[in-house]
Amino acid sequence: MNFARPIAKPVAGRSLGRDALRRLRANKAAMASLVYLVLMALACIIGPHLTGHNYDRVYQAYVRVPASLEPYPHAGEIAPQLERTLARARLDLGPVTVDGNSASIAVSSKSRPLDPRITRYVERSDLFANARLVDLAPDGLSGRIEADVHRVRFLFGTDPTGRDLLTRTLFAGRISLTIGLLATLVAMLIGVTWGAVAGYLGGLADAVMMRIVDVLYALPFVFFVILLVVFFGRNFVLMFLAVGAVEWLDMARIVRGQTLSLKNREFVAAAEAMGVTSAGILKRHIVPNLIGPVVVYMTLLVPRVILLESFLSFLGLGVQEPMTSWGVLIADGARAIDSMPGLLLFPAAFLTSTLLALNFLGDGLRDALDPKER
Repeated sequence: MNFARPIAKPVAGRSLGRDALRRLRANKAAMASLVYLVLMALACIIGPHLTGHNYDRVYQAYVRVPASLEPYPHAGEIAPQLERTLARARLDLGPVTVDGNSASIAVSSKSRPLDPRITRYVERSDLFANARLVDLAPDGLSGRIEADVHRVRFLFGTDPTGRDLLTRTLFAGRISLTIGLLATLVAMLIGVTWGAVAGYLGGLADAVMMRIVDVLYALPFVFFVILLVVFFGRNFVLMFLAVGAVEWLDMARIVRGQTLSLKNREFVAAAEAMGVTSAGILKRHIVPNLIGPVVVYMTLLVPRVILLESFLSFLGLGVQEPMTSWGVLIADGARAIDSMPGLLLFPAAFLTSTLLALNFLGDGLRDALDPKER
């Protein structure tokens, strides 16, 4: 008889990353925030191409119009606008007839025949297109001008210049999110590396590296940005480089403090006893245990970077017209809040909801990446 026992299959272990992903999926608030942020990013990337407006297109006939689900122009605006466009032509105008998406008006002249070029007065308006002179009398002194009514939608209304606020809000999201994320990544890359190395090496290296941080802290941020603008000019890439090159200082201090507490732990001492190099300890033991605090600080740094960008744009050192950002739109809306509250509420709602989603996602990532919760 064979009494040999079957060999049990080895139990597959779960990596730290897979275990963290499982805990993150169980956090409904974090997953909902992640979905919202993905949808917001897609809306900011694709949305400006679907609104039917360019972010810098100026509609002189639609300045400060309120938000509306109905297309402009409204029924009662077509006739007065058509008469107003032909007022400079010095013609005798008859009644205006509106039939669906077309409008016509009888015109006549007492002294000279009608010139077909008078249709240019109508085509200059944002309300009409494809203007033409029809039913011209044999003597050329009377006829009708027909034009297609150009209907447009302004779901968020327009700004004081006559630009579509929805398109500009979505386009501003591109700028704000890009600057916020790229500057945060630059700050994280420099700050984590600098702080982890300084905290782990300690001694003279730690003292020298942190004194450099203190010196950079003493430099005025605005003065630093002005120097960059003078030497390299004003451009979009400079924005996140300038902000990220300064915001890494806080990250370095946070990471250094966490590293000082981690390097005396048992698992670090065991790695040193096994002959693991300093670079290997930093890569495999120190930095992975720093992910939780770093992620939480990143969620706070993104809105801070967006606010800094708004401040620089207000001083004329950041995003310039016709480009815009959420901070610039909010600053413009704050000045016109009495007459146009939507100019402030719409971009503020986009910014606030995005920052809340980042905070919820950061809390979820902190819980998921905490080794103590494994």
